Amino acid sequence: MSANNKNIEKSTETAAQVEPVHKAAEDQSYSAIVKRQFRKNKPAVWSLRFIILIVIIGLSADFLANEKPLMCKYEGSTYFPVFREYIVDLGGSWPKELSSIVDWKTAEYDYAIWAPIPYGQSETDFANANYASPLDDQNVKSRRWWHWLGTDEIGRDVMSGMIHGTRIAMMVGVVSMSIASIIGIFMGAMAGYFGDEKLKTSWVNILLFFVSLPFAFFYGFQIRSYSIGEAFANSLFSALFQIFVGIIIFTVFIFVGQLIAKGLNKALKLKANTNVPIDIIVSRSIEILISVPRLLLIMSIVAIAKPSIMLVMVIIGATSWTGIARFTRGELLRVRNLEYIEAAQSLGYSEWRTIFRHAIPNSLAPVLIAIAFGVAGAILTESFLSFLGIGVEAEVATWGKLLSLARKNFSAWWLALAPGFAIFITVTIYNLMGEGLTDALDPRLKQ
Repeated sequence: MSANNKNIEKSTETAAQVEPVHKAAEDQSYSAIVKRQFRKNKPAVWSLRFIILIVIIGLSADFLANEKPLMCKYEGSTYFPVFREYIVDLGGSWPKELSSIVDWKTAEYDYAIWAPIPYGQSETDFANANYASPLDDQNVKSRRWWHWLGTDEIGRDVMSGMIHGTRIAMMVGVVSMSIASIIGIFMGAMAGYFGDEKLKTSWVNILLFFVSLPFAFFYGFQIRSYSIGEAFANSLFSALFQIFVGIIIFTVFIFVGQLIAKGLNKALKLKANTNVPIDIIVSRSIEILISVPRLLLIMSIVAIAKPSIMLVMVIIGATSWTGIARFTRGELLRVRNLEYIEAAQSLGYSEWRTIFRHAIPNSLAPVLIAIAFGVAGAILTESFLSFLGIGVEAEVATWGKLLSLARKNFSAWWLALAPGFAIFITVTIYNLMGEGLTDALDPRLKQ
C-alpha cells in the first residue's frame, strides 16, 4: 500500500509540474498574445464594451421603443403585438380582434405592458408637436408618456428615433463592410495569390461572368430595393430576411452563368488556357476607384436612384473594398511562398482549396483593422447622406436625418445634441477599437 501511495504522489507531482508547462505553452500562442496585448489598451477594451451595448440596443430596438404594447390582454385573450408584428412583416396577418385597433394607446385593454419608450419611430404626438423640449412642460397624461429627448416639428419622439436609428447605423456599418470585405478579400486574394500568370480559364467563363453580373445585381437587389427598404423600416428580422433572399438570388444568377459556361466549354471542347492578369486588373481597378472622390460618387448614384437604405449600404460597401483588398493582396504575396502552402500544393490540393482553407484564414489579421475603421466610415457616410436628405426613405429614422431636423429650428437644441453626440461616440469607439487591434496585431509588440 505504501508503494502505491508513493507512486500516486509522484504521479500527482509530475502532473502538477506538467500543467504549468502546458499553460505557459498555451499563453504563448498567437491568439493568447493578441488578447493580452488588446487588454492592455483600456480605451480599446471599453470601446468594445460600448460596441456590444450599441449592438444590443439595435437588436432590441422594437422592444425598447414601440407604440404597441409588448404584451396585452384584450377582449379576454392575451397577445404579444410586437412579436406578432414580425409575423405580419413576413406575410402573416393580425388576429381579427387586433386588426380592428386604430390607436393602440386608446384601446381598452384588461392590462398592457408597454415598451420603456411607448412611441414608434414614425408615430406623431400632435399634442406635443412644434418642438416640445425635454426640459419644458409637455402635454402628457403622466410621466410614463414623457418625451425624454423632446419631439420634432410634427410630434415624433426623438428618443424613439434615436433607438431605431441605432439599428440603422449598426446595420449600415455591418452590411456595407460585409459587402466590402467579401469583395476586398476575394479580389485581394486573387491578385496576391495568382499574380498575373497563374490564373487561367476559358474566354466563355469570363464572358458569361460579366454577362450574369448585372442581372444578378438587378434582380437580387435593385428591383427589390423598395421591399428591402420597407423591411428596414419595419423590423430588423424582416430586413435580414430580405437581405438573405437578395444574396441567394445574386448567387443563383452567377452560378447559373458559370453552369452554362461549363456546358459550353464541353460542347466546344475549350480548355482553360486563357491567361487572366488578375493582379494588374485588381490593382488598376483600385487606383481608378480611389482616384474618384468617394463621397461624390456615392451622392451621384443615390441622387438619381430610388431612395433605399439598402442601396446606400450596397454603394458604400461597393466603394469601400479597396483598402481591404490592398491589405489582403500584400498578405497573400507573403503567404503564397510559405512552407504550408507549398505542402498543400504538393499534396495535390486544388488552388481554390489552398486559397480558402489555408491562405486566406492566415492572412486576415491586418484586414480586421481595416474593417474596424471601415465600419466607422460607413456610419459617418450614411449619417452625412441622411443629413442631406438623399438615399434614405422618408419613413426610416436615422441619426443623420434627426440631425438635419435641427436646421429648421436652431432653438431646438435637443435635435442636434442627441444624434450628433451618438454619431461622435460611435465613430470614436470604432476608431479606438481599430487602434487597439493595430497595436495587438503588431508583431513588434508581442513580448
